[in-house]
Amino acid sequence: MIDDLEYNTEREHLIIPEYGRHMQKMINHAKTRETKEERNKLAKAIISVMGNLQPHLRDVPDFQHKLWDQLFIMSDFQLDADSPYPKPSEEELTSKPDPLEYPQNHPKYRFYGNNIKTMIDVARTWEEGEMKNALVYTIANHMKKCFLNWNKDSVEDSVIFNHLFELSNGEIDLRNSEEDLSDSSSLLRTKSKYSSKGGKKAPKKKYSSNRKRY
Repeated sequence: MIDDLEYNTEREHLIIPEYGRHMQKMINHAKTRETKEERNKLAKAIISVMGNLQPHLRDVPDFQHKLWDQLFIMSDFQLDADSPYPKPSEEELTSKPDPLEYPQNHPKYRFYGNNIKTMIDVARTWEEGEMKNALVYTIANHMKKCFLNWNKDSVEDSVIFNHLFELSNGEIDLRNSEEDLSDSSSLLRTKSKYSSKGGKKAPKKKYSSNRKRY
């Protein structure tokens, strides 16, 4: 009796396991029918059962189309039956998508990230004035924060100004500026120390030492 037991590892591979092995056997049986009329009848019955197994998808657009596609996929594209929708092809299913283009940027100062370079390029296109000056110092402060996230030690503003001058190809020059950037301690301050109400520290929970022990 034990010798007659079947294990899933010894059975045929399920193409779409969500439908179970009995559904796969029904489709395999439909493939063996001799007349197309009988195959069409079985295919419609199988589609009905497949729809009942996934009632949560009934409101999905093209629900019936998806079921017919899955039917032919589970038959390994060998079921010769009429479908109300275009039949999927094996080549279309197995074809590889076109590779996506991904920007291969290798910035010199990686701790600033690619967005900083984009912000600097935008600032270079602005006309001289208060708006551009405010944007430039905002970028410089953000660069200083990124630097401190990478290196927790303090950094001189002159280092940030030199990096900004280099990354802007010499078009943004704050090296002789008399205005200082934000203090390092304020940039490193984490929001986790404060609650969401009024910026105050979250109160610590107090536990009584007279709790009952069970």
